Amino acid sequence: MLTVDDVLEQVGEFGWFQKKAFLILCLLSVAFAPIYVGIVFLAFTPDHRCRSPGVAELSLRCGWSLAEELNYTVPGPGPEGQCLRYEVDWNQSALSCLDPLAGLATNGSSLPLGPCEQGWVYDTPGSSIVTEFNLVCDDSWKVDLFQSCVNLGFFLGSLVVGYIADRFGRKVCLLATTLTCAILGVLTAVAPDYTSLLLFRLLQGLVSKGSWTAGYTLITEFVGLGYRRTVAILYQMIFTVGLVLLSGLAYILPHWRWLQLAVSLPIFLLLFGFWFVPESPRWLLSQKRNTQAIKIMDHIAQKNGKLPPADLKMLSLEEDVAEKLSPSFADLVRTPNLRKYTFILMYLWFTSSVVYQGLIMHVGATGGNLYLDFLYSALVEFPASFIILVTIDRFGRRGPLATSNLAAGLACLLMVFIPHLPWLNITVACVGRMGITIVFQMVCLVNAELFPTFIRKAKPKENKVYLQVQTSELIGSR
Repeated sequence: MLTVDDVLEQVGEFGWFQKKAFLILCLLSVAFAPIYVGIVFLAFTPDHRCRSPGVAELSLRCGWSLAEELNYTVPGPGPEGQCLRYEVDWNQSALSCLDPLAGLATNGSSLPLGPCEQGWVYDTPGSSIVTEFNLVCDDSWKVDLFQSCVNLGFFLGSLVVGYIADRFGRKVCLLATTLTCAILGVLTAVAPDYTSLLLFRLLQGLVSKGSWTAGYTLITEFVGLGYRRTVAILYQMIFTVGLVLLSGLAYILPHWRWLQLAVSLPIFLLLFGFWFVPESPRWLLSQKRNTQAIKIMDHIAQKNGKLPPADLKMLSLEEDVAEKLSPSFADLVRTPNLRKYTFILMYLWFTSSVVYQGLIMHVGATGGNLYLDFLYSALVEFPASFIILVTIDRFGRRGPLATSNLAAGLACLLMVFIPHLPWLNITVACVGRMGITIVFQMVCLVNAELFPTFIRKAKPKENKVYLQVQTSELIGSR
């Protein structure tokens, strides 16, 4: 029986058609970056202090510089000066310009302090959700909730989007999730209050990871076996291009609503690009839609400038998965070896996600230039992808995976003891970022190798035998 891989060997495993589809689908990876880590710029927290009525007028009357105004009217540096204020009527005429608090108390520090009832003053030329909705001091936890909502969306979406892609097709899933993601991105930019902002962010997380995953699945099913791994790594590396572009856009557009619109509106244009990307022939064959799959394979041959095989009408799925079978989550833990691999990979997914996002969030807390620090830490992901391409065949999977995990862990540990030196802090963070990026991409590859598509479709009895053989061969080859 003729399989899709057999046909691709004859008409081109990575010809003109695959290259065009790859470039179009890679735009999904670029668009996903602002959703995944956009909080760095959407919710940056600038220096701030309590808004005290009368301070601005007094400062203008006395001709104070900003440093003098802060010295005379703010309780002190750190949380005390950011979240508390002197309970003083700054409009009274008895206040002196040289030391306005001297006549009110012997020691300025003994003056009563109170909360920022009149809001805050932010030292920034732009805006973020923090400055607009005053997410500081007692409400600073709401910034973390903002990111937690999108992460919760990723988790919930991963439970259903895979089913949608298998049930209704990769392209239908791709179109639906991409359109919904674009609409929700625009709604986030015009959200009138914090509650609606959380809702839109949660729903965007629900579909955005599914859109990225559907593109990942589709492009790997279009290319031949010899290019599948390289395409998978490059697809993830393009995510870094999105990070680099995000830092530039954030610098040009310091106001969060305009930035959110700038990263959301182009997603609508991707829908036009999908017109040139057909459905996965492998999925069509799994649904017994052989005629459509044959037409697509013939189209691929034409675009690659090759003649299709004479026996193309005999196209079918591989013998092991020719029969449509019932998927089950129980297949992931059905055998002892498979249980071990499942729990190990789940742990690696969890830790790499937490550390990766943590290092990105750490960039905004180093005290340096937010835009440059973000750019530098993003650029180190390019050599990370190159390291994987160079070492994965020579050293296998386990060695680079363990070494990268160790490097990321040591970097995170060292940052605890580093003094307040922004340049040293960001350097160590970049080393950790490179290590965890390698882990992230390696986990994707290992996951695809240990859990191929058939695991969602194989019968329980077949899983016990076939998966044990498959996983033992993979582990033994490393």
